[in-house]
Amino acid sequence: MNIEVQIEQLVQQILEEQQDPSLFLVDVSVSSAKNSQKVIIHLDGDEGISIDTCALVSRKLGAIIEEQDLISGSFTLEVSSPGLDLPLKMHRQYTKNIGRRVKVLLQDNTTVKGELSKVEEGQIIVQEELKNKSKDKSKKQGGTKEIVIPFQDIKKTNVLASFN
Repeated sequence: MNIEVQIEQLVQQILEEQQDPSLFLVDVSVSSAKNSQKVIIHLDGDEGISIDTCALVSRKLGAIIEEQDLISGSFTLEVSSPGLDLPLKMHRQYTKNIGRRVKVLLQDNTTVKGELSKVEEGQIIVQEELKNKSKDKSKKQGGTKEIVIPFQDIKKTNVLASFN
């Protein structure tokens, strides 16, 4: 069993111990640097995740890695939420971001921007913002158009920052 799978199982156990079913593991990656390894864990929750929870998982996981000698030599462990810069990976992430603005890059390299309005089995629905084609910028035409996007057509989806 490779190290990423082992760490994934350990993180799942630690999250189960928290008895909070809203918490979930998004991603585990292990990479080698010069004389050490870097372990990056991304966690999330249906209502977000606190820094305290990330710190708790980090402490417990770090102790287990050392105790079981899963990584020989030195290692760096980072446990955090994915943040806006990482694309959505899991169905649960899409669901928790309903109502937020997203940028969806499709497999054909076209982009859809708008509000994520619905997540269904196998697809998402985005209210795409229509562009104002009028030369008179003071006239708001805009509006939205519902776009149904099957998951298999998505290359990546990022949540857009909102400064409202």
